[in-house]
Amino acid sequence: MEVRANRESWLGAAFTALAEGGADRVRVEVLAKQLHVTKGSFYWHFRDRGELMDTLLDTWKTGRIETIKRQTQLDGTPAAERLRSLLSLYLDGSKPRGIAIELAMRDWARRDAKAAAAVAEVDQERLRCVSALFSALGLTSQDAFARAYLFYSFIFGEGLLVQDRASPAIDTARRICAGLLVPGGGAPVSAL
Repeated sequence: MEVRANRESWLGAAFTALAEGGADRVRVEVLAKQLHVTKGSFYWHFRDRGELMDTLLDTWKTGRIETIKRQTQLDGTPAAERLRSLLSLYLDGSKPRGIAIELAMRDWARRDAKAAAAVAEVDQERLRCVSALFSALGLTSQDAFARAYLFYSFIFGEGLLVQDRASPAIDTARRICAGLLVPGGGAPVSAL
């Protein structure tokens, strides 16, 4: 009797494949082998690879949008503190799989219209939420948006640099950048 992986198992394996090798690595045969099941299990949960890829995009998009909304709620927390917290989350290096998925999604978006639309929606919400934090610090809407744009350019650009994470010079540069990004936020980002 064949063991069937559930839908979440297939999605988890698909995200892992995406993180390790991009969208082209998300293949039913490869995932089935990793899950120790036959391809028949896949077709119990998905019509075809296209549906899996659409579900992967939708799951990522929904998760990222829900997360940024939660992470940027002020609920009594000062805006500068929220911004420093966001920097810490992205730059502390404790979520390499998350960064790998993010970069793979962006690479996929360069070649696929559906992926590009999902990434654009996530970026739009991230910029909207972070702009609101900068507005709460007293910046004009135009300056707040520009600061949010710079904020995310730094976060994702920093993830592309190949560097010695233990370097004191890099640690210092990251702290300085964090202080420059958050007005009045000269206090270092806690995890940096």
